[in-house]
Amino acid sequence: MKTVINIKADKEVKEAAQKLAGEIGLSLSAIVNASLKQFVRKREVHFSVTRRMTPYLEGIIKEARNDYRTGKNIAGPFVSAKEMDEYLDSL
Repeated sequence: MKTVINIKADKEVKEAAQKLAGEIGLSLSAIVNASLKQFVRKREVHFSVTRRMTPYLEGIIKEARNDYRTGKNIAGPFVSAKEMDEYLDSL
């Protein structure tokens, strides 16, 4: 028998969770049900923060790797801070 659970959540959190659930082909209800079943079965709650890069950061890193591979926008290594300052002043 199904029952309804009412919870309070920030609108942005709910929308982000619905979007993420949809991306993996599930409803938010299915995610919550699976979480509750696991909680009952294991009698524990596990929180994990998987660090993920934003698409913006991924783009910057891709650009930097490409620059490094092609030798563009690369300087140094510098032997001293003075040498680095002189190089930067010359730009």
